[in-house]
Amino acid sequence: MKALQFTAYGDTPVVNEIPVPVPGPGEVLVRIAAAALNPLDVKIGGGYVQDFFPITFPSTVGTDLAGTVQQLGPGVTDWHTDDAVITRTDPTAGGAVAEYAVVPAAGLVRAPSRIPLGAAAGLVTSAATAWQVVNEVATLQAGQKVLVHAGAGGVGSWVIQLARRAGARVVTTASPAAAETVRKLGAEEIIDYTSVDFRDAVSDVDIVVDSVGGEIEVRSLDVLKPGGLLVSLPVPPDFERAAARGLRAVFVFHDSNTERLAEVVALADEGLEVLVDRTVPLSNAAQAFGYLARGHAKGKVIVQP
Repeated sequence: MKALQFTAYGDTPVVNEIPVPVPGPGEVLVRIAAAALNPLDVKIGGGYVQDFFPITFPSTVGTDLAGTVQQLGPGVTDWHTDDAVITRTDPTAGGAVAEYAVVPAAGLVRAPSRIPLGAAAGLVTSAATAWQVVNEVATLQAGQKVLVHAGAGGVGSWVIQLARRAGARVVTTASPAAAETVRKLGAEEIIDYTSVDFRDAVSDVDIVVDSVGGEIEVRSLDVLKPGGLLVSLPVPPDFERAAARGLRAVFVFHDSNTERLAEVVALADEGLEVLVDRTVPLSNAAQAFGYLARGHAKGKVIVQP
């Protein structure tokens, strides 16, 4: 089978021919219909998080996949061949950007029925992270004001939808090209980050969800009301700086959980959208990886074998 693989830290991944894996006890073989790339994949391949997620080369790229069960390993009784499923692999294992993958049966969730498997791959980490932010960390309440940075991104697009579903007032930063997209997702106010300092456009915010980091994190403190919450996704924020200003700050790193993933699948079946930037064949996966790494994707980048 073909698989996109890292061959060394910092190198561009390449498509290699490798053996089809065989499921062991408690595992299943999934024929992959689509895989979704994530910023974490870029960090793993660059060696930026090797203290947390070390990989052995060659290592197949990706954690988020959707497909159909092809073969059951010994002891697997809860699933059947041809079941449509989604899952997230352990980041140290990867394996998603390929034609087949062996995954733990305990991590599988039945795929949504309303959207195709290709799009379903795009909700695995992004939607579940947004659920974690909105419902478990921020415990968002109706009437609160939320500023979502990069609202057209994979996580941001889901934070907008979940926040609106919770009854919050949603403000987001986006480029002019993405303005109509984020408006349709539920943003009430859109700030053009290419020409406007968001601090001049919004204030008295209850919660900021920051998936950008750096200077955006620092400036976000200026728009929060006293006691407000900064939720940082790319890196741990400066907790002391926030506390010195009477603000709260938390770092959210996505923790895979089948119950949470099942919740977002249900929401997808109710009508919430997976925003897809582009879908590319596995033969062009290296170029898609480079596109994601440049940081301007509007939604998910999907690779299909």
